[in-house]
Amino acid sequence: MKTIFRLLICLVGFSQVAFSQDYSNDTFPDGTAISNWFKDYAKIELKNLGKQYKITDYGVKNDSTKVQTAAIQKVIDKASKKGGGVIVIPKGVFLSGALFFKPKTSLHISEGAVLKGSDTISDYPIRASRMEGQNLDYFPALVNAYGVDGFSISGKGTINGNGKKYWEAFWARRKINPKCTNLEVSRPRLVFIWNSNNVQLQDVKLINSGFWTNHFYKCNNVKLLDLYISSPHLGVKAPSSDAIDIDICTNFLVKGCFMSVNDDAIALKGGKGPYADQDKNNGPNTNIIIEDCHFGFCHSALTNGSESIHNRNVIMRNCQVDGVTRLLHLKMRPDTPQLYEYIRVENIIGEAKTCLVVLGWKQFFDLKGRPDIPLSYGDNVTLKNINLKCDNFFGVENDPNVRLSNFTFENLNIEATKTAIDRSIIKGLTFKNVYINKQLIE
Repeated sequence: MKTIFRLLICLVGFSQVAFSQDYSNDTFPDGTAISNWFKDYAKIELKNLGKQYKITDYGVKNDSTKVQTAAIQKVIDKASKKGGGVIVIPKGVFLSGALFFKPKTSLHISEGAVLKGSDTISDYPIRASRMEGQNLDYFPALVNAYGVDGFSISGKGTINGNGKKYWEAFWARRKINPKCTNLEVSRPRLVFIWNSNNVQLQDVKLINSGFWTNHFYKCNNVKLLDLYISSPHLGVKAPSSDAIDIDICTNFLVKGCFMSVNDDAIALKGGKGPYADQDKNNGPNTNIIIEDCHFGFCHSALTNGSESIHNRNVIMRNCQVDGVTRLLHLKMRPDTPQLYEYIRVENIIGEAKTCLVVLGWKQFFDLKGRPDIPLSYGDNVTLKNINLKCDNFFGVENDPNVRLSNFTFENLNIEATKTAIDRSIIKGLTFKNVYINKQLIE
């Protein structure tokens, strides 16, 4: 009778758990305060972005068939030289290759406007970049901002990567060499922001990227508000089209976004390799909050890795997941020392193939002469207030080079086909009011 009563409480509670959380008095998982910066959801207004440079007023033609990279870049450069301002893309379709925003400039995509990427890779001239956990020369994105503090992308329009030609080239290469790396096929990202602080992206649609959709490297104080991020997972699939890659960032808010891509939705990156923690180009992600988001198809809603050395204070909350492959994924590279700590996933409803995944990620394994395999750690991970239908609840492997500790499962209502839990893998495993197929787990 006691068990039945507790189950009823659990089910009633979950009926109102999503999209109802009060964020006013919460803290990060390690107990430190969440600053008021995370609670300010104010949208940028076009009128406050300085002088408006409507591209068609400065020589850019409203012609969807002509690649106009140089003409659009000329407008950006003019705005920068004149003290800054906002580059306005008006209604229409404008084709372009790589654009580079300068200090004190920003981008506004008007409703009905499309900034569309060229599908010719030569329109993306190689320059210093960051890809897959390493600094290297590579193709830039369609929209790039290097050292542009206060950069923003706003408006109700669309940035379209026009990626189909790149996807087809990738899959053709994979047929020839099933083990080919992502970098073997020349592809541009959609948005790349490097070493920029106080960045905000809001309201725009970001679709059909040739490679990763949004990549932020060494940025602080970034807000992504109400974005629509999509690339196809059916037909000609968009390979490695991650929605948001967070690469060595501090204070990062993703709020109210829709994400459906043919890879990870949100991936925390930061470096790879046996000595990655000694490389000044690598580093941690700290204070990351993902809230009030909707995840469609993706390989994982929240992934730590595969190129990542340290993530701390990561919260994903009040989200709906529909058909994600994994809810939370800790990718443990056996050739990289990793620490994933103080991670909390809470107030989640929906469906996933696997709820928690902790597996070795052995693709492109390379110890580079290091005689030992570095240890990796997952510590203080909490899954709380989750109502989920899945194939497998506990996708955690027993890896001698991985140390897992202090995992807490609390207020879970799980419907699963595979229910086995190997408690020996995690040191300090706690269950509080957890039901799997209506059976209390103690």
